[in-house]
Amino acid sequence: MCSAYDEDTVSGEKRSVLRFHPAIAPIKVAILPLMKNKEEIMAKSTEIFKKLQMRYNVVFDAAGNIGRRYRRMDEVGTPFCVTIDFDSLEDNTVTVRQRDSTEQARMNIDELYTYLAKEIEGF
Repeated sequence: MCSAYDEDTVSGEKRSVLRFHPAIAPIKVAILPLMKNKEEIMAKSTEIFKKLQMRYNVVFDAAGNIGRRYRRMDEVGTPFCVTIDFDSLEDNTVTVRQRDSTEQARMNIDELYTYLAKEIEGF
């Protein structure tokens, strides 16, 4: 646990992060709807959450701004955050943020499941 603890600076802001390998991270994925007061975004987020929950330990977090939610997930070692927004409703894509690099990639929801299996399980 101590070996996984790290502190770094992202965009001029200091953050604490647990750098667990995705295979051993207690929480594998966080589902983060961009707006909790938009019924369509919440419904799409819940759908993705339920599907991923059948395979991984997943959390659903809709409280606070998106940056703060990312930081919370970094602190507990969650390797992937999936953000559902207005574009998700139109083109069936989500934004996936990687904990260690903080890089974000846009991908189709159908590709998300394959991507996560490869990154977490190695296939």
